[in-house]
Amino acid sequence: MRDIYHDELDAIGSLVICMAKSVAVAMERATAALLDANLQLAEQVLGGDASVDALRNEIEERCFQIIATQSPVATDLRVVISTIHLAADLERMGDLAHHVAKIARLRFPEHAVPGEVRAVFEQMGEVAHSLITKVIEVVDGRDVELAQAIEVEDDSMDALRRKLFTIVLSDRWAHGTEAAIDVTLLGRYYERYADHAVAVARHTTFIVTGERAA
Repeated sequence: MRDIYHDELDAIGSLVICMAKSVAVAMERATAALLDANLQLAEQVLGGDASVDALRNEIEERCFQIIATQSPVATDLRVVISTIHLAADLERMGDLAHHVAKIARLRFPEHAVPGEVRAVFEQMGEVAHSLITKVIEVVDGRDVELAQAIEVEDDSMDALRRKLFTIVLSDRWAHGTEAAIDVTLLGRYYERYADHAVAVARHTTFIVTGERAA
């Protein structure tokens, strides 16, 4: 029974990695759709969001089943409960990629991102990609040191969002209110994506150390 139990924990872990990889692809495609006014990529992101939701539901159901049938304690209970929270954060990251793609589709065939802020969103996309890549490594390898690096990189995303505000609020902004709203929302989506990456890293650290991040 214990072998079956630990095999199930391993299977759940594999589902989490699959979910994180799906989220990585979603944001990569959403960013490309945004920058290139690529409707096909935007539609792929929007159509693929349900599969991310389904993975979360499966992970939760299997975790609840373990709690109900195995009554885990100590480290095992910490793993199961933290995995439920971790999957919720990954699902939210998928939702945020969905939001980015939705704005790209809404403005098609025009670009949702004016030229003045394109470089900022390119950098945001790069940071988002770096963060989710680290998240996958952290979750897969239970790497606490790398988890701390995710928190540092989150600061870069915050700085990029502040840069967006500076541009949008400048007297030189000539793209009107609608574009300003789009840019502001998009900046928020990328910032929240990074925040949830940090949350995943913290859940993983808790699994390994039993200590909550300050």
